[in-house]
Amino acid sequence: MEGKEREEEEDIICLDESFFINDNYQLTTFTFGSHVLQLYCLQAASTDFDLTGQLVWPGAVLLNDYLSKNAGILQGCSVIELGSGVGITGILCSRFCHKVVLTDHNEEVLKILEKNAELCVSTQSSISCAGLKPKKLEWGNSDQLNHILLENPEGFDLVLGADICFQQSSIPLLFDTVKQLLVHAAPKCKFILAYVSRAKVMDTLVVHEAIQHGLQMNEVDGTRALVKNLEGVIFEITLEINNCSRGEKARIKGSS
Repeated sequence: MEGKEREEEEDIICLDESFFINDNYQLTTFTFGSHVLQLYCLQAASTDFDLTGQLVWPGAVLLNDYLSKNAGILQGCSVIELGSGVGITGILCSRFCHKVVLTDHNEEVLKILEKNAELCVSTQSSISCAGLKPKKLEWGNSDQLNHILLENPEGFDLVLGADICFQQSSIPLLFDTVKQLLVHAAPKCKFILAYVSRAKVMDTLVVHEAIQHGLQMNEVDGTRALVKNLEGVIFEITLEINNCSRGEKARIKGSS
């Protein structure tokens, strides 16, 4: 028995967490309409599922195409992006918005997000580039969200999310965070979500959680398209004030 335990102990392989991290970022050029962006990103995913933010995903391309064609909805706005990853959507928005807060929960992803924000500011001297502010935000973490709102007491005009619905367990937390942001800046604030369908169970869950959180979810006409052989669509999600709790209604009334 002791010999077997010794064999099992000897068979344990300890790997540093860096083994799972691919940080071979390449400076890559993306074009959306007349807007050319350069940023660092991976061409292939890390082995760690939690590092999906190191790539530019199809939903981000879908959202950026939509925003570049409808830049009027960004003009002069304040924006917070959830699950920013490498920051491709927020960086495009910075050309039109007066404030862009980029958020992600993963420390490794935040490093490349900060690097791309710095690159944007340093290379766009001739183009308006709003102050890009990378911030850590884990969905459902009220302390982190409250810290961001303390720094931005007026809230935001737009909440953006591009291809951020991967894990079923994260969807209720996502909509917890979205609702807090919408309530804080109601009725002006809305959530624009670029959604890519990969599984029917996720399609159903996203709609279900939006309804459960008292939100109205509308497909934006003309945005349904194939992106990398997957069906994508833009949703505009707003707060149903009549479905808010008494406390939420009081906060909305106090802020309006």
